[in-house]
Amino acid sequence: MADEQEPFADVVLLGEGGFSLPELKWRELLFIGALRAEGAGFVRDPARPLPPFRLSGLFPAGVLFGAQREGQRVVVRPAGP
Repeated sequence: MADEQEPFADVVLLGEGGFSLPELKWRELLFIGALRAEGAGFVRDPARPLPPFRLSGLFPAGVLFGAQREGQRVVVRPAGP
């Protein structure tokens, strides 16, 4: 169908459960409220829609994430022990 969104594919998996994605995609996630700041990190807001990703489980609910910009990408890792 023409109105279906293509899953977002430009995610690069890193070690220790982390991944990176383009900064513009990160900014989109913040803008639509799918992710929100909490303390020194970010959490997924399960009440907001998350755009489709080809890789599932990138932003599980209840997990605090740290994010660091590296060039035109953002590296995202779980912030807790």
